Amino acid sequence: MRVGLLLLEVYLPGAASLKEKRRVLRSLKDRVRHRFNVAVAETGHQELHQRAELAFVSVADGEQPLQQLFDRIVEEAEQLVPGGIAEIERETIG
Repeated sequence: MRVGLLLLEVYLPGAASLKEKRRVLRSLKDRVRHRFNVAVAETGHQELHQRAELAFVSVADGEQPLQQLFDRIVEEAEQLVPGGIAEIERETIG
């Protein structure tokens, strides 16, 4: 059994306030959580308007299913985040 962690740093160039940023992030988090059944949380840059770090966590029986899942989450995020993804970090444990 493996635990996978995906960290995405996203860029939100149109967010002029934290309220606008939260609206975009809430949409992304809700959609990914519902569609892929993963845990998700905002873990960094919470005070900045135009940057955010999101952490996605899942458990699987091997590394390949986790990597495939994370690939699909990255694709989803690229479609939903107006500024795109600035950085991607993946880690598996187990």
